[in-house]
Amino acid sequence: MNILILGGGGREHALAWAVKQNPKTDRLIVAPGNAGIAAIAECASLDIFDAGAVTAFCEENAVDFVIVGPEAPLAAGIADATRAAGILTFGPSAEAARLEASKTFTKEICDACGAPTAAWARFTEAEPARDYIRRMGAPIVVKADGLAAGKGVIVAMTETEALAAIDDMFGGEFGTAGAEVVIEEFMAGEEASFFVLSDGAHALPIGTAQDHKRVGDGDTGPNTGGMGAYSPAPVLTDALQARAMQEIILPTIAEMARRGTPYSGVLYAGLMIEDGRARLVEYNCRFGDPEAQVLMMRLGAQALDLLLACADGRLDRARVNWADDHALTVVMAARGYPGAYDKGSEIRGLEALPADSRHCTFHAGTGAQEGRIVATGGRVLNVTARGASLREARDAAYAMVDAIDWPEGFCRKDIGWRAL
Repeated sequence: MNILILGGGGREHALAWAVKQNPKTDRLIVAPGNAGIAAIAECASLDIFDAGAVTAFCEENAVDFVIVGPEAPLAAGIADATRAAGILTFGPSAEAARLEASKTFTKEICDACGAPTAAWARFTEAEPARDYIRRMGAPIVVKADGLAAGKGVIVAMTETEALAAIDDMFGGEFGTAGAEVVIEEFMAGEEASFFVLSDGAHALPIGTAQDHKRVGDGDTGPNTGGMGAYSPAPVLTDALQARAMQEIILPTIAEMARRGTPYSGVLYAGLMIEDGRARLVEYNCRFGDPEAQVLMMRLGAQALDLLLACADGRLDRARVNWADDHALTVVMAARGYPGAYDKGSEIRGLEALPADSRHCTFHAGTGAQEGRIVATGGRVLNVTARGASLREARDAAYAMVDAIDWPEGFCRKDIGWRAL
């Protein structure tokens, strides 16, 4: 098969790494890709938001299967366009992708199907939102309604923080994503990620993970796109997963189908676990980043078979073959992230790192300049390892981190601490 993956981050490198291992893969193209992806696949210069350009590229290159990595092209309708052109595609329609693109839409779906989630209210103006916060008190959660690259959620522990978040969002800090704001009840507990494939009629759980959103050790400092992750998530027991499927996932899929917008793709549910019960924090319509890195490390070549079954409506006959193992990834970021950071610093030592079924350094924000690998983004590398235990995976990942020569970068030193 000729396969095209859209995207250029760590998630797409992980997807490409897994897909490449499957013998069904004849030609693998990633657009736009990055310096790490270029080592295992062809990288194409392609505007992944231009539906016409994407479909024309697929026709010119005899692409059999398209995998859409990031959320923004999905929300823009790229999967609709490739499907309309007769190309097998993994990823939900723009209408179904509203489960991530609009917090309000997700809440309305949950209310309609009875899925447990936090109490909420929606606002289009700042002053009523401020009044609501003063009335409800803190802690409280303030969310930009639209897509904000994983950064539009403020867990405010004080009223002052919450009011400042309202000022930032309506002041334009998150662009059009903050034109509407959802304010939610603060949910106590432990958060975990639950990944399920849906073909619109059937659902298949494919793994669990936990990530570390805060920039600093001990889960301190501002939220980021994710500073590391591990899989599986111990808090999501088999019993809890079964209950989440019955109470949250399956009712959501049924409600989407009832509305005439069946959901096809990966449904990534952020769940808050407390007292043996799961409530939905939010949905994402793509694989998490950095959760994809640990999931793909554990799934390997079978990932492609699962994505094909999902896209082709055959999930009722698909099975996941899990090894009894663990994976952990450490994000190396440019100093200053998630604030201002410099680009262009050289990263040395990558060529000496192990690269096999148990070790991989996935590139997120890198470029190649005159034979050198340089940092081009905030989150730059995902240093990932598998092990028989979480501790073994952690130790292997941090041994790789220690071998990387990048003074301008940093990472958290405690990924996996909650489970360990």
